[in-house]
This record gives sequence, C-alpha cells and structure tokens, in this order.
Amino acid sequence: MKIAIVSDDEQTISQHFGRAEKYIVISYEQEKIIERKSLPKLDFCHSSHRHHGRHEHRSDTRGNGFGKNSKASHEKMFEDIKDCDILVSRGMGRGAFLDLQRLGIRPIITDIADIDMAINAVVDDSIINHIEKLH
Repeated sequence: MKIAIVSDDEQTISQHFGRAEKYIVISYEQEKIIERKSLPKLDFCHSSHRHHGRHEHRSDTRGNGFGKNSKASHEKMFEDIKDCDILVSRGMGRGAFLDLQRLGIRPIITDIADIDMAINAVVDDSIINHIEKLH
C-alpha cells in the first residue's frame, strides 16, 4: 500500500491540501514501512488569497476546486502520487477530493496532525474520514 500525506514540515499533516508544499509518500508492505520519501507538490498554492495562482476558489454550489483551471491544476498536483492508494490531508476542497477519487486514490480528511499517528491509523483502519471538513 502507498500512502501520500500532505505536509509543509515533514512531521505534521497540512491543514489544506492545495496549500501544502510537499508529499510524504509511505510504502507499506508486510506490516512495516519499507520506504518513506518527501516529494515537492507541484503547483501548490503560495498564498491564502481567494485566487491562488492557477488553483482557483470561486463561489460554486459544489464547493471549492471547481474553477475553470482547477482540473488542470489538480492533475499537475496529483502527478507524483498517481501510484498511491490513499492521500491524507486535514482539509481539502470538494473538487480535489472528487478528482482524487476519479484517479482511484482514496482521499482521507483527518483531524490527526501527526504524520506517524495518521499512518498507524490508516494501517490499522481506525482513521476517521471527516468529509464534513471538505470546503
């Protein structure tokens, strides 16, 4: 199983998928971590303004992440994690969430901040997906 986790500091899970700087990718096999690597997240958002470069947050009844450039931005952000089974974040727009699902990646919105604690919760299947935190 491969788990991607968004982070800025490689220890805690970012609160917003789009603004996170990197992925921590965990390869887990035979009940142990066999690889842990950090990858830059392409096309991440650099600010907290309503318009983040090409990743737009416009008013849409479906939620955030449905702007005219969002799909292309998501594809770029997902490029390095296409082989992952799961992506963990502490917050995410509904558009990114649905686009991950379309790729066959299970998005999980958690309230766990610590990366290692979240990995353990994913592995033992106790992690709670807080989809109410989608925006």
